[in-house]
Amino acid sequence: MKHLIEPLDFTIEEYEKLFSLVDDIIAKPEEFSHFCDNKLLASLFFEPSTRTRLSFETAMERLGGKVIGFSDAGVSSSTKGETLADTIRVIENYADICAMRHPKEGAALLASKVVKNMPIINAGDGGHEHPTQTLADLITIRHYKGRFDNLTIGFCGDLKFGRTIHSLARALNRYKNVKFIFISPEELKMPEVFKQNIKKENYKETDSLVDVIGDLDILYMSRVQKERFVSSDEYERLKDFFILDREKLKHAKDDMIILHPLPRVNEIAPEVDSDERAVYFQQTKFGMFGRMALIITLLEAKND
Repeated sequence: MKHLIEPLDFTIEEYEKLFSLVDDIIAKPEEFSHFCDNKLLASLFFEPSTRTRLSFETAMERLGGKVIGFSDAGVSSSTKGETLADTIRVIENYADICAMRHPKEGAALLASKVVKNMPIINAGDGGHEHPTQTLADLITIRHYKGRFDNLTIGFCGDLKFGRTIHSLARALNRYKNVKFIFISPEELKMPEVFKQNIKKENYKETDSLVDVIGDLDILYMSRVQKERFVSSDEYERLKDFFILDREKLKHAKDDMIILHPLPRVNEIAPEVDSDERAVYFQQTKFGMFGRMALIITLLEAKND
């Protein structure tokens, strides 16, 4: 049985199979509309979510399956003191596969150690990893760039708590000649643990978006996450540190693409939405197709 807890749980070859499956689903969705007949997805969201939760649920419905679960930890028995391990053991009696978001790092890994016959998909664990968003990001990059090698990607905003950024950086670091530019205020720099496996010559850090935007093939924007801050004053001070607008885009390549895991607050001005380089809404659709392919892959691995 296979789980997806962090992006490196899948090899490059396994990702290529997922991408090919996504191509097939997009081309002939009707051929997959009954793949999950009589199958149940447990959607366990201990932390708020819109896109990720609805994307998983839509993916399962489009495959012919059904969904059980909750979107608010307040309605679960965790409020009574039930442990995560006990919750997962119970859910395994009901569902065939589980997508779980949790505010604590390592929660999905714990769940994968407890179950015996239910694949676990990490839908985000604290500020640590978000591998299915990485899947959506990779599919989007593949669609618009046609490759993963020889790219320069800029991550801008909250790099300290941005789990989508942590996951994507780890995934892209396996490809050839990928350069990273980490753009953030000092207080929100990329954690050392996520830079330690990147060659020093392959990344640089800066606090100026304008200075480096012209070098980028991909700009990955992120919001400053209020819920990750202990101090509200610190959040208010940093939230507007970087805002992408039309003026800054004048310095960018014509074929650069702009990604964002969403939700957007004010780090991308609405005027940017009409720019051909802004592909963050298409990114959400690719995420749905990616999750469809992932559910199929994990259920097939379970059956094997």
